[in-house]
Amino acid sequence: MKFSNKILSICIIFLLVAMSVSLVGAQDVSGELNILGFSLPDEIATERVAQFEAAYPDVAVNITEGSLDTQQFLTSVVSGNAPDLIYTNRDVLSTYVGRNALMPLDECIANMGVDMSQYRDAAVAQVTVDGEVYGLPEFFNVILLIGNSVALDSAGLTVEDLDTSSWENVAAINEAMTSYDGDDLIRIGFDPKLPEFLPLWAQANGVGLISDDGRTAQLDDPAVIEALEFANSLHEAGGGRQDFMAFRDTWDFFGVENQVAADQIGVWPMENWYVNFLGGTSPDAPMVFEPFRARDGEILTYATGNTWAIPRDSSNPEAACAFAVTMTATDTWVAAAEERARLREEAGTINTGVFTGNRVADEIIFSEIVGPTGNDALDDGIATVLEVSDYAFAIPANPAGAEFRQAWQDAVNRVLNGEQTAAEALAQAQSEAQEALDEAWDS
Repeated sequence: MKFSNKILSICIIFLLVAMSVSLVGAQDVSGELNILGFSLPDEIATERVAQFEAAYPDVAVNITEGSLDTQQFLTSVVSGNAPDLIYTNRDVLSTYVGRNALMPLDECIANMGVDMSQYRDAAVAQVTVDGEVYGLPEFFNVILLIGNSVALDSAGLTVEDLDTSSWENVAAINEAMTSYDGDDLIRIGFDPKLPEFLPLWAQANGVGLISDDGRTAQLDDPAVIEALEFANSLHEAGGGRQDFMAFRDTWDFFGVENQVAADQIGVWPMENWYVNFLGGTSPDAPMVFEPFRARDGEILTYATGNTWAIPRDSSNPEAACAFAVTMTATDTWVAAAEERARLREEAGTINTGVFTGNRVADEIIFSEIVGPTGNDALDDGIATVLEVSDYAFAIPANPAGAEFRQAWQDAVNRVLNGEQTAAEALAQAQSEAQEALDEAWDS
């Protein structure tokens, strides 16, 4: 977690970003700013909004809390009642671009002096369509393995045995850590996290769900079919998908008796924000962390997250631009991380920081604000998140992002429900996805 050899360069970048934000703050940005799709659940959100309001006191910020509804947003654009700024998932941003609902941010980026290299590459790629940037990345959710040392010990395994490069090994540790009390399932060995993590399993098998240029679906590729078949097979040790899910649904996922603390899971791939959750709720849980690896042995992670974007008919694009830049700027993230550290110290709880889509901010946060926590497991979790973040891939941008995601997720669900084989479901999804892609690219 130490980046001492980078401190000088980080400080220089930090100062440059801070200067750019302060210079923009001196510009005449005022009026109302209506934001859709964002919420204020914690200090990371509220502190960054406070930073904007301090820099731009003449802007009245109105936030309609809750997730963005795609149809509602597109209807608002068509009717001329679009919000000034939206907060949305990066994997569907390109759908809005394809519907001509967003404006490119080249002018915003140039006027604000934004250095796009501060953001993580995989996140920038997702908000770039046909060479133009349409969003500024916010959080950077990546996947790592989260395991339970009690389950490992009971099966005679160690954390080093959590090697996903060998699918034979994954199947073996799944069987070894799955546990029953009579006929009752009491521990899942390996949760493959389907349908949502099919992209990870496919990429681990050497193929993406879509071509790098975002034009050609690859859902019926034999490697994708094999990946889905294998990941789905991991449910069998737990009695099949129905029994597996019935047991998983009993977990106290966001409580102190969560599945790690209660010894109900052996290991599963999970987003990095769950490290923060465990640190705040169950710091004494028997947790272990490892990178997920592709079948070639290389570290692999699947990146998702949100982005800020400006509708094409925004009535206050200047304020929208300033808000998006401020919310994702290095100094704003650092201020939010400092506020979290203060609150955690005040409460006497462990500070595990915040993982962002801003690479420079992360380096500062985890070298200057978040030090050793005193909890070896959590320190290892933080280090693992930072390590895997450099190996991230994301679904390539395409103008049918929402339709493409719906096609493959529906396919996985049909397999999980026993309605179709993997080959049948993915063949249907391939046809649906490619039709949507062709139509979107030609429009």
